[in-house]
Amino acid sequence: MTATVLVLVETINEYLPILERQGFHLILAPTPAERAAAIARQGSQIDAVLTRGPLGLHANEIAALPNLKIICVIGAGYEHVDLQAAADHGITVTNGAGVNASSVADHAMALLLALVRDIPRADAAVRRGEWPKIMRPSLAGKRLGILGLGAVGIAIAKRAANGFDMSVSYHNRQHRSDVPYSFCSTPTELARHSDFLIVAAPGGLGTQHLINRQVLDALGPQGFIVNIARASVIVTADLISALEQRRIAGAALDVFDNEPQVPDAFKGLANVILTPHVAGLSPEATQGTVELVGKNLTAFFSGQPVLTPIALPPPTAATLHNH
Repeated sequence: MTATVLVLVETINEYLPILERQGFHLILAPTPAERAAAIARQGSQIDAVLTRGPLGLHANEIAALPNLKIICVIGAGYEHVDLQAAADHGITVTNGAGVNASSVADHAMALLLALVRDIPRADAAVRRGEWPKIMRPSLAGKRLGILGLGAVGIAIAKRAANGFDMSVSYHNRQHRSDVPYSFCSTPTELARHSDFLIVAAPGGLGTQHLINRQVLDALGPQGFIVNIARASVIVTADLISALEQRRIAGAALDVFDNEPQVPDAFKGLANVILTPHVAGLSPEATQGTVELVGKNLTAFFSGQPVLTPIALPPPTAATLHNH
């Protein structure tokens, strides 16, 4: 059968022939208007949806797609996909956990280096004809704390420990006996034992606002924080006040609460580096991600188990009678 896939993602067009070669029919709807129009006009033809965490797929959209059977999320996060609605309609959900871990880890280290060594300000000064001798800390021998030791966290830890001679600690839902890094039982304890803190935890309710004023104060006035995960993990107002009052040394952020809107407070601060949620974007990661989507779709439509399923909540009682 030729399954029809609604593609809501805007960054993968170059790699969509991978799916077309596998026989899938694609409907591209990367803007909110195109998305609404495609669901309204072609809803009954759509068998699968390809989305990413921040774009999601909402309950009313799922209800408007009577033949939807599978939702594939590129990247690890799926925070705006309505898992309850998927469960209620018997829909399978997959993600791309781990595929872009190298790319995200590279970006995390690039942000950390740029932040600690003050690269953007040095670059701007030279372009203005200035020649400031800026004295900045080294990374070697420093203590790195990683919040969330999944595929991305592990990739960051390896780069930091093996490449930069840093000592690595982490906080995670559970202690991992398979790694040589030090476990801290709370985010505050992790921050207290860190010179630099990198957020690599998934988004969602389980991690919401794990980093607040208390954690930032534990990181301290010499401490730097990098977030390549989800903005929801940090209380944004607490981060802004800590930066403005120099209670921490600086922050580098790839993620924001209401993308693409970025708080003006961040833009006005010299001790902040901002990138537009691009950590996971590399040709290698994008190709790998789309290939994984292809494998999940092919497996699903040929009756095989999908490769990277997301666990869904139990269906609500009312829907059990309808199916």
